[in-house]
Amino acid sequence: MMPLTFANIGEENIIRKVGGKPEVKKHLENLGFNTGGSVTIISTIGGNLIVNVKETRVAISKEMAGKIMV
Repeated sequence: MMPLTFANIGEENIIRKVGGKPEVKKHLENLGFNTGGSVTIISTIGGNLIVNVKETRVAISKEMAGKIMV
């Protein structure tokens, strides 16, 4: 298990755990980052990530991506 920030671009990963404070965890889950779901990194810009989750592209900060374990 590793943070999403260490995943390779274009590689599909399964979300194992979403961490952080309850409000951060809820925000990420509302965006579609749910345990068991898949996430693919599309690109990185200045450490921030653009990811494909639930067939939607979402931009998340490096700090948020560090709370998503794949």
